[in-house]
Amino acid sequence: MTGPRAPDVYSRVQHRWDAYYAIVYVATLLFIVFGSDPGPGARAAAAALFAAGAPWYVLVGRRVLLDAEEDQRRGILYLVGLAVFFLLPSAFVGETRIALFALAPQCFILLRLRWALTAVASLNVLPVAAWALVRRPDAHELFLNSLFAVVTLAFSAVLGSWIIMVLDQSRERAALIAELEASREEVARLSAAHGALAERERLSREIHDTLAQGFTSLLMLVQAVESEVERDVPLARRHLDLMARTARENLAEARALVAGAGPAGLDGSSLPDAVRRLAARHEEETGAPARVEVSGSVRPLSAGVEVVALRSCQEALANVRRHAGPRATVALELDYGEEVLRVRIRDTGRGFDPAVPHGGYGLAGLRARAREAGGTAEVRGVPGEGTTVAVELPVRAPAPAPVRKGSRR
Repeated sequence: MTGPRAPDVYSRVQHRWDAYYAIVYVATLLFIVFGSDPGPGARAAAAALFAAGAPWYVLVGRRVLLDAEEDQRRGILYLVGLAVFFLLPSAFVGETRIALFALAPQCFILLRLRWALTAVASLNVLPVAAWALVRRPDAHELFLNSLFAVVTLAFSAVLGSWIIMVLDQSRERAALIAELEASREEVARLSAAHGALAERERLSREIHDTLAQGFTSLLMLVQAVESEVERDVPLARRHLDLMARTARENLAEARALVAGAGPAGLDGSSLPDAVRRLAARHEEETGAPARVEVSGSVRPLSAGVEVVALRSCQEALANVRRHAGPRATVALELDYGEEVLRVRIRDTGRGFDPAVPHGGYGLAGLRARAREAGGTAEVRGVPGEGTTVAVELPVRAPAPAPVRKGSRR
């Protein structure tokens, strides 16, 4: 049908319309049956014909009114049948026109406004004309019935316009709800995709900063052992022990990564102690000194800040081992400020030219970690003079201790 309604707009209040139609039909039927003019026989025939409209509504009308598919022909067919069950009795019994209060809303629900107004006007005018031809009333009675037809037509037009307005609003609201649901589904899909991408990036950084660096250390130690096993067995044994320890630590990092926990190096340990262990490991692997300096008010910080600080040190030391040269010394500094934790890693290696693009995932991941924590990461290098990695991470200032009432200073 092409009426101005969207799917389920009518169905949400269909039971109320059923009750309204039933009241109007029953009231009209009672007026037809218990009237005194034109006689019992004519009234009984009119009541029987009018009563046949009830099953027509139940078997056909409700389905047409509830159908969300556009089917103009079914709507017109139903209204034609309804008009037959209404017009024939109304030609003999004038009280039948009370049923217009139930017929008019259905016209406006099933038809467009212009056609609905035409149908309602016909249903108001034709019964009066047919009644006047059959009954031959006097002028006064014809005037009263014509006036009733005009009033019901005006009422039907106003009520129908209101119905059209409500259904239009319901249709727009249904379209907006459908659009909102579609947008919500799209947002959920994009959010899930973004979450998956962010998780992949996080895992990539974690693997690079832990397992990949551990495997790199193992490869370097294997190369060292291959050159030492025949000429310096004690040193080769120390490197083998270091390889075993590195493998165990890599296994612990892998388990922590799978469990979603923090770095194994921070498990039950402070950040300065974890950095000192990194420095000691670096000295064992390279033979070059690595010094750790801690300043400021050392205190436990949030897990996110400590993880970024530790990973920054790991990445910087890994770059020193790969690029700085075999004897480059390293200084790792932790400065605990009131609002900022400053991490600086300086080496005396080969350095690099900042004007030359340098690829690689490590430094990009280091900067990304710092940004996610609300901080900054800067890498400076001078060819032949070493490299400096400086990271600043905001930390929440400790809340002042509450002053007890009555305490003396």
